[in-house]
Amino acid sequence: MRGSPSGPRSPVLGVLHAAGHAPLPAPAGSSPCRQLLCLSSSLPPPPSLRGCHLARWSDPVTLEMKGWGWPALLLGALLGAAWARTAQDLHCGACRALVDELEWEIAQVDPKKTIQMGSFRINPDGSQSVVEVPYARSEAHLTELLEEVCDRMKEYGEQMDPTTHRNIYIRVVNRNGEPKDLNLEGIRIDSDIRGTLKFACETIVEEYEDELIEFFSREADNVKDKLCSKRTDLCDHALHIPHDEL
Repeated sequence: MRGSPSGPRSPVLGVLHAAGHAPLPAPAGSSPCRQLLCLSSSLPPPPSLRGCHLARWSDPVTLEMKGWGWPALLLGALLGAAWARTAQDLHCGACRALVDELEWEIAQVDPKKTIQMGSFRINPDGSQSVVEVPYARSEAHLTELLEEVCDRMKEYGEQMDPTTHRNIYIRVVNRNGEPKDLNLEGIRIDSDIRGTLKFACETIVEEYEDELIEFFSREADNVKDKLCSKRTDLCDHALHIPHDEL
């Protein structure tokens, strides 16, 4: 039975924007709690929490309740844990997809292609301090790739790993633009997935550009684990995840 205005309120939370927007509508037959204040986040919220900008869950969450403080606090903690897990899966998936795309693009460059590096200034003896180096993996090449690589995230879908029960991101379109021969059951492909994955990719490129150029300036094994898990901690839960095939 629905409580009277003066009686206890339902533990269903009305979620408020930090900017002071009206609470999201509560489910039919329930009344929202007094307040759950969500702080802003750099990541777009998942569809289940669309309409609320979420914080890093290490930040305090302010609750003003009457009668439902502990249940609401528990629900807030559960939502926080679920959102943190979703955000971690998203960033990890974006990093691993980013590595796949960069490695594939580098492999397409003619190894004979070179670029001139150094100073074009004339030395006192009339010479120039210019050398030719392979174009593939040069700083100019990697910088160019990083400007465009996140557009490739639109060719990925989201799938639940049946073993770990974590979200993973797999390529659903071939390099030639044709759909891959995949069983699409259980793979989510929509604009929300593409948009959030691209945003996560762009965030990684912006924050770790120096590390990306450092890792890809030379050939190395297990770049996904070394970069995404050990160097950046974006996949610190996923060292056991097998490498995707290029």
